[in-house]
Amino acid sequence: MEEDLFQLRQLPVVKFRRTGESSRSEEDGISGEHEVQIEGVRPELEPVELGDGAAVPKEFANPTDDTFMVEDAVEAIGFGKFQWKLSVITGLAWANAMEMMILSILAPQLHCEWRLPSWQVALLTSVVFVGMMSSSTLWGNISDQYGRKTGLKISVLWTLYYGILSGFAPIYSWILVLRGLVGFGIGGVPQSVTLYAEFLPMKARAKCILLIEVFWALGTVFEVLLAVVVMPTLGWRWLLILSALPLLLFAGLCFWLPESARYDVLSGNQEKALATLKRIATENGAPMPLGKLVVSRQEDRGKMRDLFTPHFRWTTLLLWFIWFSNAFSYYGLVLLTTELFQAGDVCSISSRRQEVKAKCSLTCEYLTEEDYTDLLWTTLSEFPGVLVTLWIIDRIGRKKTMALSFLVFSFCSLLLFVCVGRNVLTVLLFIARAFISGGFQAAYVYTPEVYPTATRALGLGTCSGMARVGALITPFIAQVMLESSVYLTLLVYSGCCLLAALASCFLPIETKGRGLQESSHKEWGQEMVGRGSHSPG
Repeated sequence: MEEDLFQLRQLPVVKFRRTGESSRSEEDGISGEHEVQIEGVRPELEPVELGDGAAVPKEFANPTDDTFMVEDAVEAIGFGKFQWKLSVITGLAWANAMEMMILSILAPQLHCEWRLPSWQVALLTSVVFVGMMSSSTLWGNISDQYGRKTGLKISVLWTLYYGILSGFAPIYSWILVLRGLVGFGIGGVPQSVTLYAEFLPMKARAKCILLIEVFWALGTVFEVLLAVVVMPTLGWRWLLILSALPLLLFAGLCFWLPESARYDVLSGNQEKALATLKRIATENGAPMPLGKLVVSRQEDRGKMRDLFTPHFRWTTLLLWFIWFSNAFSYYGLVLLTTELFQAGDVCSISSRRQEVKAKCSLTCEYLTEEDYTDLLWTTLSEFPGVLVTLWIIDRIGRKKTMALSFLVFSFCSLLLFVCVGRNVLTVLLFIARAFISGGFQAAYVYTPEVYPTATRALGLGTCSGMARVGALITPFIAQVMLESSVYLTLLVYSGCCLLAALASCFLPIETKGRGLQESSHKEWGQEMVGRGSHSPG
């Protein structure tokens, strides 16, 4: 008997595993371990299928694989409590829209208080975008090299510090420098979308990224309401200080944020990535995939040349123009809204400008209560813009959504050529802003999806930088060119958006229904297509 047992111990043992769909019903927990372990078997052996058709235990999210990727884990864990928390915290970073919306309120105020000529008023707006343009690529490179969380925390703390400090600026040159430094910090805030997108399952990604854009809309609305209360009593300095409150709240909560598991895998930190995924699974109450996490280490991350490989060259160039047009038109409309409301209607703005110029180049008008009310109405258009984009983006795709948004904005701009009253003017500006903000949001969905993890932050950063070039130029169109011809100004914005609509249609990749690519050394979408294209055994 002992001799038989000794012989049994020397035998190699084959490990059996049932394959097929994993049933997530209550009955799954009844099934036990169906394996006989015998040492000495090579790991290359294929698993042997059991033919009785019994369900695989619930703990095994990928019963047919011995390994899994971050994409598999994110899809298996799904959307839950962790993503809800992440949405709120990421949204607070996006409330930096207050720092942008304040430009249209601060400019006329300082124009009157400090007697600034129109070019200095335009420069005050442009210097913020100079800071954003010069830093966007840098923040993207930092996020690809040192982590999304690191880049995001530094940029938010930077923006918070100089945002508060700019409220104490004694003269024009000081506020010019400080607002430029604020813009330098804001250039890194879009990296919150990179971090956020990398934790989202495929089906929820577009909707969730669009929904955090609600925080941008909330920030703009809150800024107008804050200005109504603060400007008549405390003045613009307190408005600048109080506008930094959302970033202060984010700075306190951002230490809860984990680093992206996709970034950790690409940088070779397998244990850290696995710990992050287990944390998400625990918070969501979902099972972790069975097997070993695949690590595809890539040292040359965040390289500009990767944006111009044959797979991404045209995508990068077209996206740069699309982002340029988005910011050029969006911020142009924000600034035009103030100018048009002060004039009363489109047809009288040119004659009004000539009268003002004849009187004095420094003549100014403070924003009235009616101006703030109309500004609030056009700002509220961001919400229907989110809803429309949310409804169509998974139906017609990312490319067509961007193209449609540009076309509607262009059409509304052309309608402003007609002499319309203040009410019709408000409606047209409302529709135009709703769709151009929707196009901006669609670009924020598309861009992180189209680039691989190794260059995702850099790709988003360079696109954001090109957007700031558009935002840098737009004050000289919406404020300076407007003095010469309102029609030429509207024609510039309309024509730019028509070209952007064409660029959206010519994008070579549609990311709807696709997974996120991990390594830039692989074909686009290889992870999702490759893992689903072959049958086990």
